[in-house]
Amino acid sequence: MTVIIPNQKKNILILGGAGFIGSHLCEYLLHKGDNVICLDNFITSDVENIKMMLEFPNFEFIRHDITREIDFTKEPGLRKFKVHINGVQEIYNLACPTSASDYTNLPIETALANSLGTRISLEMARTYKARYLFVSSSAVYGHAPEESNIIDENYLGRVNFIGPRACYNEGKRFAETLITTYRDYFKLDTRTARLFTTYGPRMLKNSGRFIPDIINAALNGQPIIIPGDASVGSSLCYVKDTVEGIVALMHSEINQPVNFGHDNFFLYKDVAEKVLALVGSSSEVQYSDRIPYTHQQAVPDITLAKEKLNWFPLVNLDDGLKQTIAYARSNYIDRPDIRRYGHHEREAPE
Repeated sequence: MTVIIPNQKKNILILGGAGFIGSHLCEYLLHKGDNVICLDNFITSDVENIKMMLEFPNFEFIRHDITREIDFTKEPGLRKFKVHINGVQEIYNLACPTSASDYTNLPIETALANSLGTRISLEMARTYKARYLFVSSSAVYGHAPEESNIIDENYLGRVNFIGPRACYNEGKRFAETLITTYRDYFKLDTRTARLFTTYGPRMLKNSGRFIPDIINAALNGQPIIIPGDASVGSSLCYVKDTVEGIVALMHSEINQPVNFGHDNFFLYKDVAEKVLALVGSSSEVQYSDRIPYTHQQAVPDITLAKEKLNWFPLVNLDDGLKQTIAYARSNYIDRPDIRRYGHHEREAPE
């Protein structure tokens, strides 16, 4: 591996870098030759996601909760990047629990990551005069408009701000408000990526996400459960495409929110049949009652990303599922669930 002189590389901070999307982002930027500082507290992520990166000389991991202040000049592992002299040039904020089960089991952590964690990370951007990108979610739109389930960035959304998902949905909305306020008041250089459903390798099993859950069920010969009926589905974008979109936005001059996701609507019953065929499973597809606080998934209008970033999803569903299933075969079977519900010590922020 070619080692580039540190002074010629950017120092890039990735908050939530050991998570599903965050770890793919770390890997992508490492191979671009930048110095990558990965920050994560592991409450919904896995050390295995970044294990292969720890040997890279331009990678450094710090276990830390973003809802607490941190002084990077006092981190010995960052001396090699000369952070105390060169600072940090880019900050990607992906630090937040994201699966449906997290809203029940980690509501405080989810709300604080979106509020206090966002403020602390914005202050980091102020300190280093760094370009800042926040990974938001299609959850900010809430219910799709009645006339169409295709949503562009101008849709203001309808969100229940005291409902079971409010710690996440309203949390992301508040975070976007805070980022816009910091951008305008402090003249910060900010970006916001609104992600629709993303899937791929490194998604945790038993996380409450549809794709890993049905793959795990198919591999184990268990019934595949679809919440709702045969009309239920969503946008599904492969993680490689999502990461490339995020990086393209960071390097653009667009400071308004941008949608990233597949602009096709995939019926879950069709996805389940594809998974069964690819796995070679005889699992039965069953339907359950729709989760009360969920609603029909929307599809992103990605015109802005196409026109301004030349971005659109390239990986088709079959190829993406093959990659995800290959990962699951190696990582889901005979491996314990690493979720830390009931074991994470809640601490009041200082």
